[in-house]
Amino acid sequence: MLFETWGATNDEAREPLAGDDLVANARLIATRAITIDAPPFAVFPWLRQMGFGRAGWYSYDWIDNLGRKSATTILPTWQQVGTGDVIPGGGPVGFEVTEAEEPHTLVLRLAPTGGVSDRIGFSLAYELRDRDGSTRLISRVRARVDLPGGQLIERGLLGPGDGIMVRRQLLNVAARAAQNG
Repeated sequence: MLFETWGATNDEAREPLAGDDLVANARLIATRAITIDAPPFAVFPWLRQMGFGRAGWYSYDWIDNLGRKSATTILPTWQQVGTGDVIPGGGPVGFEVTEAEEPHTLVLRLAPTGGVSDRIGFSLAYELRDRDGSTRLISRVRARVDLPGGQLIERGLLGPGDGIMVRRQLLNVAARAAQNG
């Protein structure tokens, strides 16, 4: 699949990450990674402030933020995030924070809202590893769509679309953190 392991080593793609237990029997598992020329404590604030109506998602803003530009600075307003908080994803979608351990781990999952969302499992984990003053940022998406055509949605739409968006997100987080970190 396109971008399924963009930037990740074979070991990173195989090893367990926080949040792997959130989507049972995931059919889409994608691990992406990037090395950032800044330490984890300088990268984590960029992830902590993500969200629609917050600092943005650092991806293609015309899609993720309805044209609103993602933040280019650390915004103190959005630096408080903890387990149980819901991060707006845009529209009716929200992501529950299941783990936030500064500066190493941030895990989000599709917030339960009842109805159709009970049949869609989606988690997004970020792990930050210190590499002699730089950061290895590893992202993992796990998804399962238990709806008619779910496998087609996972592989044909969600997988490639998410891959393109997360690749842009990681590149933009890396640029911002290296420039400001």
